[in-house]
Amino acid sequence: MSELKTSLIKIYQTERGIIIMILINILLALILFVFSTLSLNPNAAVVKIGYGDIGGYRDGTWVNMICYPILALVFGILHSILAIRIFRKRGGGMAKLFLAITTILILGTFLVLTRLLSEG
Repeated sequence: MSELKTSLIKIYQTERGIIIMILINILLALILFVFSTLSLNPNAAVVKIGYGDIGGYRDGTWVNMICYPILALVFGILHSILAIRIFRKRGGGMAKLFLAITTILILGTFLVLTRLLSEG
C-alpha cells in the first residue's frame, strides 16, 4: 500500500494529467454504479439481460443485472490501482492509454445498459 502511495505522489508531482484521468474514471464509475444500482428492478419477473445478433434480446432475471454495479466497482477501483502500477512499470504514456481505454469501456457500458433498459 505504501508503494501505491509513493507512486501516487510521484504521479501528482510529475504528471497531473494522469491524476485528472483517474479522477474522471472514478467519477464516471461512481455515476455508473449509482445508475445501475437504481435501475435494478427486483419486482420484475423478466428483464432484458443481453443482446445477440441472431436471437435478439435475451431475457433473464434482475439478479443477472448485478453485473453492472460490480463492473462499475471494477472500473473505478481496480483500474485506478492498475493505472498507478502501469505508471510505475511502463511510464505515463501507457498509463494514459489504459485510462483512456477504461473511459471508453465505462461509456460503452452506459450505452449497453441504457439500451437494455429501454427494451425491457
